[in-house]
Amino acid sequence: MSTVFRRAGIFLYRFPGLRLALLLAPPLAWMVVVYLLALAFLFLTAFWRQDPVTSAIIQAWGFQNFQALWAVDVYRTIALRTAGMALAVTVTDVILAIPIAYYAARIASPRVRTFLLLSMVLPLWSSYLVRVYAWRVILSSDGLLNWSLHKLHLGSVNLGFSNWSLWIVFCYLWLPYVLLPIFAALQRIPNSLIEASTDLGARWFTTLRRVILPVALPGIVAGSIFAFSLTLGDYIAPNLVGDTEFIGNVIYQSVGIANNIPFAAAYAIVPAVIVAIYLLVARQLKAFEAL
Repeated sequence: MSTVFRRAGIFLYRFPGLRLALLLAPPLAWMVVVYLLALAFLFLTAFWRQDPVTSAIIQAWGFQNFQALWAVDVYRTIALRTAGMALAVTVTDVILAIPIAYYAARIASPRVRTFLLLSMVLPLWSSYLVRVYAWRVILSSDGLLNWSLHKLHLGSVNLGFSNWSLWIVFCYLWLPYVLLPIFAALQRIPNSLIEASTDLGARWFTTLRRVILPVALPGIVAGSIFAFSLTLGDYIAPNLVGDTEFIGNVIYQSVGIANNIPFAAAYAIVPAVIVAIYLLVARQLKAFEAL
């Protein structure tokens, strides 16, 4: 038996390409079966339809689900609202994450850096629902925010069950996912690049704009993909802290209540297309070249 293993090891050593193929075959096969085939089946299901009388799924090909998405104004409005919220959350999280990540990666001492990273990661150890309900209590009309404003004699604000509260909750939920890739990208920047920019007489803002941000762009794009895609697909937070519907809510209602799986599959393609367009734009901006 040892001779067989020895010969197999020698054979694989002579053919590194085969060794790499055997190493990657199980995870690639799992991704193809579980992910790509599921997406393909989802795409095919979108062309089926539901019988309006019996609610049975009829495997007859057609574009009626996509026509309904385009013809009904409410579905277009929900798609635009979801994409707009995703974009707003992404921009906000990137703006918040860059200074925090830069301070942690380039300025802070090791102890402060550890504290900052732990403060961002520790909330992820708690349940998603616990964090959402905590913000629901904070932003309610009789919650902690209004109580603090009353104590400071600043009046009150009505943020509970609104798009503003949903924006705040989404920014809080996805900020760690945006910050960590940006932190890793900023930490990899050689000090010699920043020193060379300073030696050439560039101000700090010029160094930030022409040296730091271009080098850290892959990390920024990676973090923004997390925030953008997670916001597009979320349907729990809009139910708990918002007063409106997102794409995920319509899909959930179509599957769990109306049992209209073909229509849900057609609507689920919308965020997939939006993310694909987002990735193509990022590729055109050459954001993936340094990955």
